[in-house]
Amino acid sequence: MPCSRQSSGTDTPPSAWRKIARICGSVNLVVFIKISSFIKQRKFHFQTPLIKGGITQPGDRVAAMLPNMPQTIVAMLACTSIGAVWSSCSPDFGPQGVLDRFGQIEPKLFLSCDAYWYNGKKQKLDEKLQQIVQQLPSVQSVLIVDYLGSAESLSEKLQAVTRAHCTPFERSIAAFKPADLIFIQLPFAHPLCILYSSGTTGIPKCIIHSAGGTLLQHVKEHRLHANIKQGDRLFYFSTCGWMMWNWLVSGLASGATLLLYDGSPFYPDGNILFDYAQAEKMTHFGTSAKYIDALRKAGLHPTNSHDLSALRALFSTGSPLSPEGFAYVYQSIKQDIHLASISGGTDIVSCFVLGVPTLPVWSGEIQGAGLGMAVDVWDDKGMSLKSGKGELVCTKPFPCQPIGFWNDPGNRKYSAAYFERFENIWCHGDFAERTDHDGIIIHGRSDATLNPGGVRIGTAEIYNQVEQLPEIIEAICIGQDFAGDVRIILFVRLKAGLTLTDNMRERIKQHIRSGASPRHVPAKIIAVHDIPRTKSGKISELAVRDIVHGRIINNKEALANPDALELYKNLPELQD
Repeated sequence: MPCSRQSSGTDTPPSAWRKIARICGSVNLVVFIKISSFIKQRKFHFQTPLIKGGITQPGDRVAAMLPNMPQTIVAMLACTSIGAVWSSCSPDFGPQGVLDRFGQIEPKLFLSCDAYWYNGKKQKLDEKLQQIVQQLPSVQSVLIVDYLGSAESLSEKLQAVTRAHCTPFERSIAAFKPADLIFIQLPFAHPLCILYSSGTTGIPKCIIHSAGGTLLQHVKEHRLHANIKQGDRLFYFSTCGWMMWNWLVSGLASGATLLLYDGSPFYPDGNILFDYAQAEKMTHFGTSAKYIDALRKAGLHPTNSHDLSALRALFSTGSPLSPEGFAYVYQSIKQDIHLASISGGTDIVSCFVLGVPTLPVWSGEIQGAGLGMAVDVWDDKGMSLKSGKGELVCTKPFPCQPIGFWNDPGNRKYSAAYFERFENIWCHGDFAERTDHDGIIIHGRSDATLNPGGVRIGTAEIYNQVEQLPEIIEAICIGQDFAGDVRIILFVRLKAGLTLTDNMRERIKQHIRSGASPRHVPAKIIAVHDIPRTKSGKISELAVRDIVHGRIINNKEALANPDALELYKNLPELQD
């Protein structure tokens, strides 16, 4: 059972409190914070360290590798108040994954935690951080949040390998007296944050989102689509590397209390988040379709084991929620709840289609388009489809369109990413169809991005790790639709004379896990003798994915070696 304690001290006024619930043995950490004077006071304090740490001009970048915890929100809000641009990822990213992102935007200040817990195990960051800070020459200051008690010693270690000033986060705050909070007045389209594409075709693209557009879109979605009101308690299971964290933080603008959680949603068992929901009277529960499916397969019935009387809405995103998932929610979680399957993306840091609290919920469907979003489904010729599957498009501009991509002269990459398929029309890359109820069904991504458990993963990030191994000549990676989700399948071409053994498979998985993240680890690794390529020499992920799923390949003439596709047909290893 969780044991809880209430913090106290002169730095926290009586009207503000922080409640930390720990699973016994400190193996998992749940953080709940009431947003009141605590956040405001910490933000007062942190503005000065930001400025002293080199954030002197609007547009300066601050990069954070932090868990979903109160200090992360304090830092993000302090940044935005002075016009700094925030960018974050989770601490389970490998060093190269962090550098591929933050190295592009040249942050002046870098924040990290000293370590973190996951699935009952302490994950140290000492070696990883030493690699990262040495390869971020733009960083002038490094602040370490004391998550597990080693911020002081880690700061000293980092100071030995970088010219940047390294200090614990709390010490940086304590060094200055609180000052009046400054809000620099900036244009509507001033950059708020930088998010990242999946990195499918190379290093991730840096997507710049505006302060005004993001706030306007989020307030609309929260108040009108999610029915979030003053005093509601909003939770979304997310790391700081997913856009849903940014969406969660904006709940403050509607007067919501944020419920923060860091760690595995199944440790010590699948009841932990519902224990949290019951204890804190959660009103809005955000999660992924994969999580709902995992609960269903585990045979859990929170409706019988927990008091969820305060819970009014459950959001599901990351991948399409199956009809079985819809049925499970109403049968086993709560009968009188607004189940809102939502879909959008990092590209717009919000939703194209989502819940509508005044309309019925139909199994397997998203209720409708967002207010003010000219969403449509088009065929390959650019004609609107009233039925049948096609490309999800938005035919008119909308406030939360990205400002652009970082380091993209002439907006060439930006235009190619969204407006190349249909001239001057946003094409999102989702395969979708309308329903008879004017809802939407998303059938998955129409590009090669991997999406296991609702987490976007770029194949290039996996290749960067796999191809470091001497046994592997090259590899190709796809997502296979399986059991209502997507699983990662990795095909490898080995050096002559080698055989793919179970030991080699485990070494490959461990290398990917440590170099990228646990989410990048493939479900299956299969040896092949050849990999299909286009005539320009690029490996063809889409062709492999189609052949694995039994689809007809209509563009074999684009391949230099089309016979290689036969190696991927009807593989028995992919049937279970």
